[in-house]
Amino acid sequence: MAKEKTSGIYFKVSEEDRKLIEQRMELAGIRNMSGYIRKMCIDGYFITLQIPELTECAKLLRYTSNNVNQIARRVNSGGGAYPDEVDEITAKLTETSRLFGNILEQLSKIK
Repeated sequence: MAKEKTSGIYFKVSEEDRKLIEQRMELAGIRNMSGYIRKMCIDGYFITLQIPELTECAKLLRYTSNNVNQIARRVNSGGGAYPDEVDEITAKLTETSRLFGNILEQLSKIK
C-alpha cells in the first residue's frame, strides 16, 4: 500500500527552469512532475534502464501463466493436461530463465 502524502512543499521556478525540468522528465520517460521532483530531491538521480530482454521476459511470463491457468481450470473441472502443452510451457520457462540470466548479468554491470 502506498504511503499517504499529507504534507506539501511548494516553490516557484522561472519559465526557463520549468522547461529544463520538463526536458529532463521527458528524457527520463517520466510524466508525473511531482513524482519526478520528489525522486530527484530525495535520491538526487534517476536511472532509466533499457533492457529489451525484460520486455520479452514479461511477455513470456504472461503467456506461460495464462497457459498454466487454462490447464489448472481444465484439471480442476475433471479434465487432464496434454503432454504437448506441458512441453510448450517447459520450453517457455526455459527461455524465460535464460532471459532472466541475461538481465541479471546486465544489471550486475551497473555501477
